[in-house]
Amino acid sequence: MSARTKDQRNRNPKAAPPDAAGDASNRIKDPKDWTTGDEPMTGAQASYLKTLSEQAGDQDAFDPDLDKAEASERIDALRKATGKA
Repeated sequence: MSARTKDQRNRNPKAAPPDAAGDASNRIKDPKDWTTGDEPMTGAQASYLKTLSEQAGDQDAFDPDLDKAEASERIDALRKATGKA
């Protein structure tokens, strides 16, 4: 077996390293522009949103019918409100 680590074997050699200049702007996309943004929020989003809404004392912030994009935006707002941003 090669001396390369498992991490090195799984890395895409053509992909830019995470710290490459300009890389962050390519990874951050407005939730309104997500191709799957109108799908129901994920279980992880629901759980985190519920926790954040409780921590912020805003029970109305959690709505189980939010889509992925709406949940992401609400999570961002609650993170700022709770000082977790």
